Amino acid sequence: MGASSHHVVLLCFLLLSVVSAHYFYLNQTNIGLPFPDLIHATTEELGTGLERGLFTSCDLVKAYIARIQEVNSTLHAVTEINPDALSIAAELDAERANGTTRGPLHGMPILIKGNIGTADKMSTTAGSFALLGATLPRDSAVASKLRKVGVIVLGKTNLSQWANFRSNNSTNGWSAYGGQTTGAYYPQQDPSGSSSGSGVASSIGLALATLGSETSGSILSPSEVNNLVGIKPSVGLTSRTLVIPISERQDTVGPMARTVRDAAYLLQAIAGKDSDDNYTLAQPFESLPDYVGACNYSSLRGKRIGVPRNVITPGEGDGPVLAAFDTAIQIIRRAGATIVDNVNITDFALDRYLNSNASLIVLEADFISDLPLKYLSKLVTNPNSIQSLLDVRNFTQTFPPEEYPDRDTAVWDGAVDLGFNNTSPQFWATYQENLEIAGRQGLLGVLANYTLDALILPTHYSPGLPALVGTPVVTVPMGHSPANTTVTYNERGTLVEMAPGIPFGLSFIGPAWSEASLIGFAYAYEQRTMVRDQIQPYIVPQVELADIVSARQTGVHSF
Repeated sequence: MGASSHHVVLLCFLLLSVVSAHYFYLNQTNIGLPFPDLIHATTEELGTGLERGLFTSCDLVKAYIARIQEVNSTLHAVTEINPDALSIAAELDAERANGTTRGPLHGMPILIKGNIGTADKMSTTAGSFALLGATLPRDSAVASKLRKVGVIVLGKTNLSQWANFRSNNSTNGWSAYGGQTTGAYYPQQDPSGSSSGSGVASSIGLALATLGSETSGSILSPSEVNNLVGIKPSVGLTSRTLVIPISERQDTVGPMARTVRDAAYLLQAIAGKDSDDNYTLAQPFESLPDYVGACNYSSLRGKRIGVPRNVITPGEGDGPVLAAFDTAIQIIRRAGATIVDNVNITDFALDRYLNSNASLIVLEADFISDLPLKYLSKLVTNPNSIQSLLDVRNFTQTFPPEEYPDRDTAVWDGAVDLGFNNTSPQFWATYQENLEIAGRQGLLGVLANYTLDALILPTHYSPGLPALVGTPVVTVPMGHSPANTTVTYNERGTLVEMAPGIPFGLSFIGPAWSEASLIGFAYAYEQRTMVRDQIQPYIVPQVELADIVSARQTGVHSF
């Protein structure tokens, strides 16, 4: 190497040193402590920074909004930002300055799914123009609980329209109102759904965490493919009041977060009884369990964990998932648990689960009744006069941005053609079939007959049976598809379903009201593996708290 080459190398080294020093300086507070990286920041890290005055809730709101604006034209995860977020943050900063905090989530920005009602300047649309401009008399119960503990409802996330209960030929993460959400782990990644935007937003730090809703898979599945922890609570642990419904028997609202502990903080905030949702009155405790305290490294010690193998029906590309699952079993065993393998549901339950249409009939009959009774009739203003499922269908089929008939209304057509609702005798017999195949002959029977503390499954296989009986599931990152994975697309050829680096998860499944135990098991597994850190998104916002605080202190914006 000649002298001139040495000079070039030396110059490059000096430039790199200057850039690195500048970056280090930017990411330090004025007392030398590092700002938390927002793609990894936890509730406790942000809380410590707020308490020490290293940054404010206003800084957090500005940082998250800037991050949303940076990537949303690509990912379409967020449909709207709360125009009052900054003023709310300022009020919460003032409370903190006066020595008042409402709890560990005080001043924390959270995004919520677009079917969760709020009585503010944001819309609650379920992704449809049919409900644009409709207003509510008050917040949904879960949004109200968030505000009570000092959460800043930063905005609404996109979702598979009507929570994936409209079409047989649409795509995960598409809504007329919000467009097509895509995941951050591969270009044009299928984000799964229906809590698609919530999954994507949480995965890359567009808020501390998010809320999703689930009827069957809509928290668990997008949490899995977006490398998140998702908690699908027991039906009745969290209120559904003024959340746009599908089924009172299966709907539930839960957190989607980057760590088990963060998800537990959020569940703690939204759980509890609500006199307007009679399912919550069945909670067997007067005081909620300590979900955050359940995060114990030793939680698996001495527990009996079952594996219902016959629920796993492998498909193309499942090899890496099943290999990771077998590794997870060994990790759980080494953590002190007894693994009870092949605790299978009955042949009758498996056949009916795979081949019966009872589950769809229950959802259709509930939807016909619940949509008008539990939501549409509560609206204060209703610009499109949407009073029933027939009104929704007519609007959708005649309003061009709803993309009908390219995206059909087959699910609604089936519900209308059903000829009965959830007050009819035919309904009750069908619902009892669900309870039998998922209950006595299914997962609940297995849990009881083998004296198990929980079941585990790859998350891809976990949502269906617990959905039928309203029992809880917690998913946690377990791995990701290998580098040699063949890229495959959905039927429309618009979204990537399989590709290198797509995350997948492990689910812990338990009986009703067992969230604290499941959170403990998931935490113990998470802390032994830290799988989330093994793969990075292809797109990550660059704006950080350091940029916002520096701009506030100097008056110079660098983003």
